[in-house]
Order: sequence, then C-alpha cells, then structure tokens
Amino acid sequence: MKIVAIGGGEIGRPGYPIETEEIDREIIRLSGKKHPKVLFIPTASGDSPLYYETFKNYYGEKLGCKTDVLYLLKTKPSLEEIREKILNSDIVYVGGGNTLRMLKRWRKLGVDKILEEAYKKGIILSGLSAGAICWFKYGNSDSTPVGPFNLIRIKGPGFLPFTGCPHYDVEKGRRPSLINMVSKNGGIAIALTDCAALEVIDEKWRIITSSKIAHAYRLYRKNGKVIEEELPQSKRYRPLEELKRK
Repeated sequence: MKIVAIGGGEIGRPGYPIETEEIDREIIRLSGKKHPKVLFIPTASGDSPLYYETFKNYYGEKLGCKTDVLYLLKTKPSLEEIREKILNSDIVYVGGGNTLRMLKRWRKLGVDKILEEAYKKGIILSGLSAGAICWFKYGNSDSTPVGPFNLIRIKGPGFLPFTGCPHYDVEKGRRPSLINMVSKNGGIAIALTDCAALEVIDEKWRIITSSKIAHAYRLYRKNGKVIEEELPQSKRYRPLEELKRK
C-alpha cells in the first residue's frame, strides 16, 4: 500500500503559484523511477480539460513524469480500457472537486474496484482535496449543492480506516463540522490543512508538508469528549497502529 493524501494546495493553475511541490516530489520518489507514468483522474472537477492541462504542465514538463488522463464523464471508456490505464500506471493522482459526484461515478463504472486492484498491486494512490478524501473510509465533504459549508459525511472505499478531512483550519466550517462528525459517529479522523499530506506505506505513516504553516491532526472520541491532537511532522515513519489507537 502506497497512499499520499494531500489536504489541499495549488499546482500552478493560471494566476496561482505551485504550493505542493515538496509533497509531489515525494510522490514521484516513492515510484522509484525518474520518469514515472502518472495517471490523472479529474472526475471531481467534471473532467476539466484545463485542470489536466495544468497538471500536465506541472507533473509532465516541470517534474519530468509521463502523464496521461482518464476522463470518466465526457467519454465512456470500457471497463477494460479503464483497467488498462489505471493498472499500467506507476502513480494515480486524483484531482479536487465534488467528491460525492466522483465516488458515485466511480462506483457506477467499477472504477473503485480497479483502484482496489491498483492499491493491492502497490501503485501509488495520491491526490488532493477530493483526491485525498477518496482513499479514506469516510470523508468530511462539501459536495452538497446547498452550500460549500454544509458539510456532510460520505462513504469512501476504505483503503485508509479513518475519516479524512481536507482544508482543515483553512476553510470555514471544516473544524466544527469534523468535531461534530466524530462526536456523533465515533471513529478516528485525520484532518489535513492545505500543503499537508498523510503518507502511508504499508503499515507505516508520516506527515509531510510543503509549507511551514501546514499541519495535520488526529481526532477521536474519548469519555464523551472529542480529542484533537496535532500529528508530528517527521522524516521517520511510525506504525500505522498508532493512528488507530484511542
């Protein structure tokens, strides 16, 4: 298992800086290749061609990867075509956007099952915002149409046995919403600010960042209260079991 879930940040769209380069270079390093094949999946953004163009310029021209894209809304690829693209990649990178719409589409087409194959094969699964939530058991999501801060708990594929929350302490409503979710549903939540990422390699984890003000937190319910702990940033990997303990 190789997963890098990024809380958020810019990757160089027109008019914005690149904010996650240190994390992205770590994703590439994990592949063990100088020019890995990276598959970009922009379902959450409605298959935005501009988003892929930005990604291709960044991961392709700047970081030296071989990029490809998997459109799942604008086109109707066969299950075999989807499997071939995903399983022939070294890295899968999922873009941000509407998580709920993305997961519904994935389940309809069977993409979630193929990503599970990739997960078991050791292909790196990565992405930011919606592309981070999608690796967790549950997600703190703003995918509802009634407003960006009417946050809901959505079910993910469960590769990481936690509730994932991006943009923590960056977007209004994320923190109180997540605290409420943990208070109501229990379990353990991992909260990531922009430019912070949870890196999980097999049964070990660490927090990596691309900004001095980026942080990550673990939340859980104990004795009727929600405990929020900041997770340390370190080059050293820690046992994943540590994150599961209450």
